[in-house]
Amino acid sequence: MARNGKDRPVVLVDQAPFQVEEAYNSLRTNIQFLSADRKIKKLVITSSSPMEGKTTVTANLAISMAKAGLKVLIIGSDLRKPRLAKLLNVPMSPGLTNILIKDTDITKAITRNENYNMDIIPSGPVPPNPSELLGSTKMKVLLQKLEKEYDYIIMDTPPALLMTDAAVLGQHADGVILVVAHNKSTYDMVDGTVENLKNAGANIVGTVFTDVDMSNMRKGYNYKYKYHRYYEYGKTDKQ
Repeated sequence: MARNGKDRPVVLVDQAPFQVEEAYNSLRTNIQFLSADRKIKKLVITSSSPMEGKTTVTANLAISMAKAGLKVLIIGSDLRKPRLAKLLNVPMSPGLTNILIKDTDITKAITRNENYNMDIIPSGPVPPNPSELLGSTKMKVLLQKLEKEYDYIIMDTPPALLMTDAAVLGQHADGVILVVAHNKSTYDMVDGTVENLKNAGANIVGTVFTDVDMSNMRKGYNYKYKYHRYYEYGKTDKQ
C-alpha cells in the first residue's frame, strides 16, 4: 500500500485509486487460494511496531471481501490503542470487551455497516488485561460461535513484537498476516515478531508490505505487484 499524500488511511470506497483496490483484491484472492487446502476463516492482522498500517490493512481487506459477496465480520481486537472504530466511523462501545467481561449479548455488540456491507464488533472500553481476555476460553468460544455465521472474521491486534496479544489470539485463529512497513521494520524486528508468533503456536500465512514509495517506478514495471506485495510465509519473491 502506498502513501496517499496526507499519510491518512485509504479505505476502499468508490473513489479509491484503482491500484489500491486491485492490491487488496489480490490479497483477498491469495487468502481464498490458501483456504482451498486448509480452513482459513479467522485471520489475525498484526505488525512488529505501531504505525505500520495494520488497522488500515484490516479494514481494507474486510471491505474487499465484502465487496466480493463474502459475509465478513471485522473485530477490533486491539484493546490497547483501538483505532478501528474511528476508522470505520462506528461507536467504540458496546464491543468486544463488553461481550467478554460483561456478557453483553453478541448481537448488541455487532454494528452493521450498510455502506461496506459487513458487520463490525468494535473494541469496547479499554480493559486492564487485554492479553488475558484475548487468550481466554471465552474468546475462543466466541470465535467458534461467530465462524458459523461468517465466511471470514478479520481481527485487528496490537504490534506483536511489543505485546503478546496477537500471539495469544493467534492460537484461536486459523492464520496470522504480518504487516511490514517499508523502511520502518528491520529484519531483526520482523524475525523477532515471527519468533514470538511461532513460539505461541500461531500460524503465519503471509506478509503484506506497506508504505511502498511508487514515485520512482519505471514505466512498464509490474505496478500492481509492487504496489502491495503479498506472499505466503516462507517463500521469497525471487523468481
